[in-house]
Amino acid sequence: MSDLEHQPVSEQVCETWQQFVQGLLGMALLLGTAMIVHFYSPAPANDLKNQVQQLTDQVQLLKQEQAMPAMVLNRYRNSICYVYGVYHVSFPDRRVGLRARLSGTGFVVANGLLATNRHVAEPWYGDADADALIRRGATPRLEKLLAFFPGVPTPVNITPAVVSAKGDLAVLRMQDSAAIDQLTPLPLAEKPSRPGELVAVVGYPMGIAGMVAKSPTSVYERLAYRRDDIGAANELAALSLIRPSSTCGHLGDVVGDKLIYDAPTAHGGSGGPVFNAQGEVIGVNSAYLDGFSGGTLGISTDALRPLVQAAQKARKSADSSAVPTLASNPE
Repeated sequence: MSDLEHQPVSEQVCETWQQFVQGLLGMALLLGTAMIVHFYSPAPANDLKNQVQQLTDQVQLLKQEQAMPAMVLNRYRNSICYVYGVYHVSFPDRRVGLRARLSGTGFVVANGLLATNRHVAEPWYGDADADALIRRGATPRLEKLLAFFPGVPTPVNITPAVVSAKGDLAVLRMQDSAAIDQLTPLPLAEKPSRPGELVAVVGYPMGIAGMVAKSPTSVYERLAYRRDDIGAANELAALSLIRPSSTCGHLGDVVGDKLIYDAPTAHGGSGGPVFNAQGEVIGVNSAYLDGFSGGTLGISTDALRPLVQAAQKARKSADSSAVPTLASNPE
């Protein structure tokens, strides 16, 4: 009889159990080693390359966003103009009920065409005092409407080409001039904007007063008290001091064709372009809410395109003294 046959049954069971436990421990050790190798070993070359590329793209995007306000200002400054005008609301007996100046911003969207707000092209639009007079039979009329471009020593005459019937948008026609032929139209964004995006607003907040405040001391002292004087605007143009300002912020919300952002603005900035991080125009600056820094309002370029197309068609056709209105503008 062999020695194994002489071993008690209990000893055989214990030995078998020990072998089984040792096997389990070995398997656990092998599995643990495999997991450590998987999580702590260097990533494959392709994965590491992809991670580096993602980080590089993110850094480039951050750099692009930081540089965007300066980029759009330097690249498109000359195509963004200061709009100055005088209008009156008078009765049939030629009695003037209201006479006032207007101050705003416009930008080139096509050859010979500017985009701005309707309340710049027709400054009585949305004005309660003017509305009251018009309901009593008075008629509004522009006396003059001028565009001052950076680097151009004299203003350009402009007239309303198309105004929106429903929203605060308009397209102006520039008088033929050698100076405006060199102006670059601003690119309109094709893709919809999303809340959270970086935006920059370029324009002439505070109008002449804002530009005078930025002028050299000698010019400031001479023009400081001539805030909305056409003579002051002409002098600034002659001295190459027609210069727009840029502010930046973030898009807070998009509701239909309305854009809400926190880039600050002021009177005179109405009609200025609103840029996205790619340097494309996503809207036209329209209004702001006093006392709320996040309440600056703009109108999407989706609502602007039909007006530009209508103005281009009108320009190709015979000149007409009437200002067309888009009654079915998809705004």
